[in-house]
Amino acid sequence: MNCPRCKSSSYNKNGKVDGRQRYKCQDCGYNYSVELKSTAFSTSVKRQALQLYLEGLGFRSIGRYLGVSHVSVQRWIKKFGQELEDLKSENEISVVKVDEMLTYIANKKNTAGSGLLLIELGKSSSTALLAAEEAKLEKLI
Repeated sequence: MNCPRCKSSSYNKNGKVDGRQRYKCQDCGYNYSVELKSTAFSTSVKRQALQLYLEGLGFRSIGRYLGVSHVSVQRWIKKFGQELEDLKSENEISVVKVDEMLTYIANKKNTAGSGLLLIELGKSSSTALLAAEEAKLEKLI
């Protein structure tokens, strides 16, 4: 354990702050602690923040609810959005037929407003694989 400022290995204990041991460098007099305070949040908190954002809550209200900074919430949402941009497929999927839903909707008398929301999550996702299999079946028929 060396001084972060002068890299000296001569130090003395200099009390505790917030449960962390503090040290004082004998060469330059710099006070430091080795143990870093962990401020990382679990993935479940980040997922909950994303879910609340998708439900329509603002960054500040999510931060108040979860007990975190609204800036942290904003960064998590922005990072998630950037990860989704990386997962976008190059091939655009226009129509995917799912047999059970097609049968269910076709048997209804009023089909107005009956639509499906399809969210593609990448080339290796189950939705993309479903579309690829559907395309193969249509070519065989």
